[in-house]
Parts: sequence; structure tokens; C-alpha cells
Amino acid sequence: MDENPPYRLDVEGLEDPDGKTLDAKSLRGRPWIGIQFECCGAYARVYRNVEGTAYEGRCPQCQAKVRLRVGPGGTDARFFTAR
Repeated sequence: MDENPPYRLDVEGLEDPDGKTLDAKSLRGRPWIGIQFECCGAYARVYRNVEGTAYEGRCPQCQAKVRLRVGPGGTDARFFTAR
């Protein structure tokens, strides 16, 4: 089995809206949801943004964007499929 499969999300080098570089340690404890990207058959964790208003991320293979807003009347679900 490949130790570094192509569908793993690499968080190194990501930046938050303030320009601060994020790494795996800085994301520890930050709320996340799981997204299955049908476009490439890839799975990734998508983390809540710094403002706490949405979960924002990209497909780890084709970089398709996904954004799920946080708000009243939402859902308690933790896993989703992006089509």
C-alpha cells in the first residue's frame, strides 16, 4: 500500500484570512467536517474558517472549492458528499 496516497489532504502552506501560515499543529482542535468529493473519488477534512461562519476547503486532487455555511437551523451531520 502506498504510504502517501494522492488523496491525502496536505495542510502545510495553507493560509488563514490574516495571512498566517497554517500547519497540522495549528489545525488541531479546530472543528472539521468530512467531505467525499465525487469529482475525484477523494476524501478530505474541511475545517471551519477563522471567523466561524463556514467550513471551507478544496478537493485534494482537482482543487474544486466547497463551502458550507454555519448558521441556525443547520444540521448536526459531520460527513457530506460534494457533487
